[in-house]
Amino acid sequence: MRKTVFDCSLIELPRIQNRSVSLTPINNYKDIPFEAKRIFYVYDIPGGVIRGTHAHKECHEFLIAGSGSFEVHLDDGKDKKIVMLNQPYKGLHIPPGIWASETNFSSGAMCLVFASHEYEEDDYIRDYNSYLDYIRTSKSDLP
Repeated sequence: MRKTVFDCSLIELPRIQNRSVSLTPINNYKDIPFEAKRIFYVYDIPGGVIRGTHAHKECHEFLIAGSGSFEVHLDDGKDKKIVMLNQPYKGLHIPPGIWASETNFSSGAMCLVFASHEYEEDDYIRDYNSYLDYIRTSKSDLP
């Protein structure tokens, strides 16, 4: 079944506070709804830069603002939604089939990404018109 922006969920992660520090553990299938096979982070992001601007065919992603803040723009070809990430103990689950981009990074922002698949270029849809064609042809998957 094709996903919509309403299937993207903000998840509050566990927070352990001890004296003057906080720690957030992240466990596969418990804290995030998939097994993370790749983890990476984006940092030193110049002002005005837009990151992402793609969709995945199979890969799930979970984004966290490890520091600072940024907006995630979500698009399913019909509806759009913007989610602000600005707390390191909250993350956004983006299932496959959703066009996503990250914008408005604060100074010193860091975007931490957990991915359900190892990097595979064929899983990416990087052109928006190709994305619209992809979801149009996958409408037969809808109930």
